[in-house]
Amino acid sequence: MPEIVVKYEDKIIERVVSEKKRISIGRTHDNDIVLDNRGVSRKHAQIEFNDNAAVIIDNESLNGTFVNNRKISEELLRDGDTITIGKYSLTYHTEVSHMPSNASMDGTMVLNTKKQKDLLQQDKFDREIVIRMGGSVLVGEENTDFSEYPIERNVTTIGKAKFVHIHARGFMLSGIQAKIVKENEQCSLVNLGRKGKVKLNGEDVESQLLKNGDIVQVGKSVYRFVEGRQ
Repeated sequence: MPEIVVKYEDKIIERVVSEKKRISIGRTHDNDIVLDNRGVSRKHAQIEFNDNAAVIIDNESLNGTFVNNRKISEELLRDGDTITIGKYSLTYHTEVSHMPSNASMDGTMVLNTKKQKDLLQQDKFDREIVIRMGGSVLVGEENTDFSEYPIERNVTTIGKAKFVHIHARGFMLSGIQAKIVKENEQCSLVNLGRKGKVKLNGEDVESQLLKNGDIVQVGKSVYRFVEGRQ
């Protein structure tokens, strides 16, 4: 049974488990998930469940709905996806992890917070990259030779060897330290070399599906993954 973990400023405020086929999200108390903040529209978004799939739909909200830092109108949810609505984050799990225009528009305030501006700016930047590069991209953040690396092959190698597709820096890195495998429009990060040299969002990883906005670190080189879905 799916679970949605609701957080406000990184503090868990609610865990939602429901057998309903549709869950509404918004500011007013007639919603299934109530986000009591003026940056949230009255009927902000909804999640529809069908068999083993879940789709989040933005109800043309004023401040938008984001999935993994990407603004969406409708998006298929995957396990671990993070939904951002106003100052709230909602993490979607396929299974229960723990039992337990202006303010006159439906009373919603336009969010002018730095977080909201950064999200919108990052979303615009990422969409431009995807259009220009034609697919998924690793964006160089720290200690990289280039600012952008297209993920255009089924297998993209990362390491210190001269023949790898993406060169990484760092002490004691393997020639081929990691690879990104593209399959069925999804990308996975796989560690092929020494343990502890490949991290995903700060955690050691051996093999993990990549999501938009994930931070990939190989040795001292840091990249941000931008998924190729517009």
